[in-house]
Amino acid sequence: MSDEPGVGAAEGRNTLRKRVLRGIAVQTAVVAAAVHLLWAWPRLGSPPDARPYLFVAGSALAVAVGVATLRAGEYRRLYALGAGTLGTFLGGFLAWHGADAAAALSADPLAIVAAVVELVGIAAFLALFRLAPPTSVVVERRGADGSDDNEDEAAEAREEGTA
Repeated sequence: MSDEPGVGAAEGRNTLRKRVLRGIAVQTAVVAAAVHLLWAWPRLGSPPDARPYLFVAGSALAVAVGVATLRAGEYRRLYALGAGTLGTFLGGFLAWHGADAAAALSADPLAIVAAVVELVGIAAFLALFRLAPPTSVVVERRGADGSDDNEDEAAEAREEGTA
């Protein structure tokens, strides 16, 4: 939201700060997903370890959140989901390795990249969460603007008007 007069919902979503934060959040979600897929892909055939399968599912969720962050409105729940997904990756690493987490982190360059990217991504998603209006306000604005993204209804209305 902006305090400037005449600034609507679209301009509020597209302020420079929010665009930069959205870009950082999306990039970190995609990089975290890629890092986890790089680790998981060669290990998918080892049945006693469930982590590769969880990493594939978590990576798909991280990419979906990234895409939705780019395309959707300012939904706090979406930003919370992004921070939570990246936080789960980081928390899972710490829980899996326990007291040896620092040693495991220093021994694996991929883990270092993942941890740094996840920390930055969590910060970006939480900043977006903090800057976004409540979800009810966003939904109300969409209804008031008539900017419902349902293209089928809009196409039907155009056809009825031109028929």
